[in-house]
Amino acid sequence: MKNTVKIATLGALGALATLLAACNTVDGVGKDVEAGGEVIQDTARDVEEDIND
Repeated sequence: MKNTVKIATLGALGALATLLAACNTVDGVGKDVEAGGEVIQDTARDVEEDIND
């Protein structure tokens, strides 16, 4: 059980390190999240327009 927790923790830390390295800074992560949110909003608007047409 302890090994499973260690492996999960190391995996999560590895994923976080990769994410931060890819974005270079926490500010970069915020910009990436914001851009993702904008894409979701745009898609939702498109779907809403298609439904109403």
